[in-house]
Amino acid sequence: QVQLVESGGGLVQPGGSLTLSCAASGFTFSSYAMSWYRQAPGKERELVAAIGSAGSTNYADSVKGRFTISRDNAKNTVYLQMNSLKPEDTAVYYCNARRRSNASGYTYDYWGQGTQVTVSS
Repeated sequence: QVQLVESGGGLVQPGGSLTLSCAASGFTFSSYAMSWYRQAPGKERELVAAIGSAGSTNYADSVKGRFTISRDNAKNTVYLQMNSLKPEDTAVYYCNARRRSNASGYTYDYWGQGTQVTVSS
């Protein structure tokens, strides 16, 4: 079955760094766009960064220049390198895999369970 397992979250001081990992299984990883979303208490889930199957990337304005998304198709893993962390980056971070079938038009959409990132002194 499909699994997305995030890891690497934790408590970090402002200005610090963390790297999140998302290990995928149960689907053809290289064919999927992979994204990281986050949800802070009382707020809606928001897109943080995305990487397409061909490697193109895009970022939320709030994290541009600080976060880097990458993927390793050989390891079926997507990463989120987070630098210069701020208290407002505190949230549960979710991994997402998405692919739209050209044949059927159906969108395959999978989510991980989330990992907590807390930025605090």
